[in-house]
Formats: sequence, C-alpha cells, structure tokens
Amino acid sequence: MRIQKNPALLVALLIVLAALGLWYATKPAKARLAAPTAIPVRVVAVAEKDVPRFVSGIGSVLSLHSVVVRPQIDGILTRIMVKEGQLVKKGDLLATIDDRSIRASLDQARAQLGESQAQLQVALVNLKRYKLLSVDDGVSKQTYDQQQALVNQLKATAQGNQASIDSAEVQLSYTQISSPVSGRVGIRTVDEGNFLRMTDTQGLFTVTQIDPIAVEFSLPQQMLPTLQGLINDPQRAQVKAYIGADSDGETGNLLGEGHLTLIDNQINANTGTIRAKAEFDNSAQKLWPGLLVTVKIQTALDKNALVVPPSVVQRGLDQHYVYRLKGDKVETVPVQMVYQDSGLNIIKGVQAGDQLVSDGQSRLKPGSVVQVLTDPPQVVQSESTP
Repeated sequence: MRIQKNPALLVALLIVLAALGLWYATKPAKARLAAPTAIPVRVVAVAEKDVPRFVSGIGSVLSLHSVVVRPQIDGILTRIMVKEGQLVKKGDLLATIDDRSIRASLDQARAQLGESQAQLQVALVNLKRYKLLSVDDGVSKQTYDQQQALVNQLKATAQGNQASIDSAEVQLSYTQISSPVSGRVGIRTVDEGNFLRMTDTQGLFTVTQIDPIAVEFSLPQQMLPTLQGLINDPQRAQVKAYIGADSDGETGNLLGEGHLTLIDNQINANTGTIRAKAEFDNSAQKLWPGLLVTVKIQTALDKNALVVPPSVVQRGLDQHYVYRLKGDKVETVPVQMVYQDSGLNIIKGVQAGDQLVSDGQSRLKPGSVVQVLTDPPQVVQSESTP
C-alpha cells in the first residue's frame, strides 16, 4: 500500500493522534458543570410596630401680639421706665410724658365745674321759691319760665364742664405709657428729653409677645382635607418645629412642640398652597419672631404596620418588589407601598419576621444563591495629607 511505502507519513499520523488523545485527556471541565457562586447580601427582618405619619413644610415664626409703642399726645419724653430686651407684663409702666400743662387744664375744668354747680344750686332754690309764689300769682308765669330756663342752662354748663374734666383726665392718662401686651421690649429709638408728636410713625420701641408664639407655614393644597380633619379633632394635632432641618425634619435641632390652630380661608392660586398656623409654648424662648423653621405635623398613626428600611424596596417597571430569603436562595415578592419617608417604608405583601435583602440586590435575580453577611461593611477612610 501507499502508507507502507511512506513510513514518514505514518509516523506523522501517529504523532497527531497521540497529541489529540493527550489534549482530550487534559482539557478543562466545562463552566456549566461548575457549582454556582453564592452572591453576598445583607438581610433585615420585617418589623411590626406602630408608625406615626408626618408631613413637613417650611414656616416662619410670628408673634401673636406685636405693638409699636407710640405717643398719643404731644409732649416731652421725661422718663423711660424699662430697658431694651426687658420682659414686661400687660399694664406695666413703660414711659412718661410731661403732664404739667394737662394737669393745669384739668384743674381749671374742675374749678369751672364747681362754679357751675354753685350757680345751679342757687338757681334751683329760686326756682322752687318761684314755683310756690306762682300758685298765688306772687310772680308772673314768665318769670317762673325764665328761672326754669336758667336752671336748664346751668345744668348744661355743668355737664360741659364735666366733659372737659373727663377729656383732660384722658389726656393725662396718655402721659403714662403702659404696655398693651405682655412681651419683650425691642430696641429703643427715642431717648429721654426728646419732644414727641402724635404724628411720629417710628414710635419709642416695640413690645413683642414671645410666649406663647406662633409658626405660619404653607403646605400643598392636596393636604387641605387632612388639615381639616386634624383641626376638627378634639385631640389637637402635634406640630414640631426644627431649625437646620431638611424637608423631612430628620436633622437639625428641635425648637418646640405645639398644636395646629388655624387654616387660612383660601388657597393661593399662584402657588397651589394653603397656609396654616400652629401655636407653641415658648418658655425657653427658642422660637424667635422672624425665624425660618421646618415644621413636622403628625397626620396619622399606622398601628401594627410592617416596616422595612427604604433600601429594601426595589422599583420595577410597573410595581414595587422585594427579595425574600428562602433557604440559601432568594425570591421576588411584589409589595404595595403604603407610606414612605427618609427613614422607613410601610409595605404590604410580606409578613412580620420575613428576611428581606437590604444590600446587594443589583446582582440578584429570582432563584439566585446568596450568602448572608453578618458583619457590617468596612468603611475605607482616605488618609489626609498634611
């Protein structure tokens, strides 16, 4: 044969067959035969507890009463009885105005009243005498009528004198400037010795009520039915005020706790918001008029709610879902989002105690094998260079 006639070709064929056998014996196993790699994840248990619901907004602190103290008569400011920043009560004396001219007018009016009363007393005696004489025609009817007119005239004069006294007493009271409200005295704008006029618009200073105090804020118009239900509730809705807080009120300092007192009578058509007001006890004076704060209002309380961290719930194309641990694998479970904020989510579709994946979902799919991590993730901090 030809192969027998060419030994070199036979040797080459044997070498090729040996190489193929060696490759087949040492080739690596197919990847599909390897065991699947477990995906590391972290899980949390579904908790069941009572959860209050809140709505947040930005508000401004307002005084319930703020009064600009102005003079009601012209005169020299003789004395200021309070200091700037002092707390005063309603009726406390704040300042005095020179009252000498008004006292003189009052004394004059009282003297005129005394004179009129003396003349009236004499006229009444004569009128009584003329009345007795007129019975026997001792005096004419005309004389009696004139005496009666004189009595009436003197009575009117006495009434006018009394009105002058009352007016002078009112003017005198204006020289004693008292606080119309309880509050804190502001910065003084006029010093003692200056001549004050009623037409002065600046005033002496302001007195602003600090405790209690109000916060006015705005919420979306969709919150109107909720606010109406809260304000009609006998248990007044709790309102918290923060400074330096975000829109959810999760950070910042708590300045006070109050209650909802008022909803405005109309919605702002330009912004689509409704204004509301809450009242706060402010004995610590942490809330100050004009301060911008973040308010949180408790709108409801969900009892026995199923609560998970926000990182648990995933967003699908048409619904929310979670990964639930089932043995060493996971399954997807569609859930309904009942309530959510920056700290927690309330969901339906799972049961209390279910183990749900909270970290590592990006690599998961239904049926994936997972390895539950128990240690917290390490935080790598960069070293600062000097």
